[in-house]
Amino acid sequence: MNHHAIQLYDYHIWANNRFFERLKELPYSVYTQEIQSVFPSMAETIVHMYTTDTIYLGVIREKNMDEIQASIIQAQEKIKGKGPEEMGALYTELAEQYKAFFNSQEDMNKPIAPEHPAYGRLETQLSEIIQHVVNHGTYHRGNLTAMLRQQGYPSVPTDYIFYLYERQTMN
Repeated sequence: MNHHAIQLYDYHIWANNRFFERLKELPYSVYTQEIQSVFPSMAETIVHMYTTDTIYLGVIREKNMDEIQASIIQAQEKIKGKGPEEMGALYTELAEQYKAFFNSQEDMNKPIAPEHPAYGRLETQLSEIIQHVVNHGTYHRGNLTAMLRQQGYPSVPTDYIFYLYERQTMN
């Protein structure tokens, strides 16, 4: 299926992979260094991103809140003490679960109505939730870039336009 939301998710995977490749080039201490930022370290930012992606996989699968809470607990156990290379592998596994879900869908714009314990029911579309996952990742990759720069290291470009250029050269 060729849908813009799937292309955006492919960008999300591409950008995460680029960032993990950059982290592998740097000393491990860069990953765990405490920094004054949105999260106290790059490690905690990446854990937050992974947990959030796990939550939204449950949301798009239309799981109930108890099932989503259970998946959060499982994810937190799985990621404890993992370094950037291991986290990159876990992100790849999670992306495969997203792709398998997308492949099972006939309508990426189908209506869904997730329930949030504090905000209530949201009438939306599957593609809008995917857009949120991508936006959330983009926001936090920006945080990670700032954290790298605070530590004196350059980041790696992960803008959508660079993904499009790279994709074009591959076709």
